[in-house]
Amino acid sequence: MKQRILVVEDETAIASVLDALLTEAGYEVTLATDGVQGLQAFHRQSFSLILLDLMMPQVDGYTVCRQIRQESQVPIVVLTALDGEDAQVKAFQLKADDYITEPFSLQVVLLRVEAVLRRAGNPTASSQRKQYTWRALCLDPEARSVTLHGQRVALTQLEFDLLALLLAHPHQVFTRAHLLQSVWGYDFLGEERAVNIHIMNLRRKLGREIIETVRGVGYRLGDET
Repeated sequence: MKQRILVVEDETAIASVLDALLTEAGYEVTLATDGVQGLQAFHRQSFSLILLDLMMPQVDGYTVCRQIRQESQVPIVVLTALDGEDAQVKAFQLKADDYITEPFSLQVVLLRVEAVLRRAGNPTASSQRKQYTWRALCLDPEARSVTLHGQRVALTQLEFDLLALLLAHPHQVFTRAHLLQSVWGYDFLGEERAVNIHIMNLRRKLGREIIETVRGVGYRLGDET
């Protein structure tokens, strides 16, 4: 059975190119020209992934993402001309799975879609089936749960997998490229900003000391003492 992708994009030319690209790659594609149509399509049938523009008439992509996340964990890949860090932070805080800025390479879009679908199909790939602890923090890969001082902490799939990788290798320093390859499933020059944003979100939720920045290299788990 073909995987079905919903493309929510108001630019006809971009939507047509994405439709042709994904159809040729073997996906079944549904097109929506604005946020209202996108939400209607989402409620009519199930999708393996949603490609979502942010700047659309009537209902923007942020609102679409927020409403979908209230009902579903279907992978959402944002595809937009908004390349500022604030726009990306907001999208990731709404639990988007990836963020692609225009102008984009069609090959990159296809590889990123494939990587997100692989992660969705294998959510425990980056961690072993054992519990990890760090100070008052506990991560259970099998239950996909994180608690801090006994209280459940809500993490996105990427945040969870990133934290699990760091906890599984407490003394290892990871470059941003290594983290992209291990957690995101790809390694594209210029995409390190996504790693920085997810590290920032983890620190905001769990405390700044959880992840140490190794200047000029990357990140590692903070000192447990």
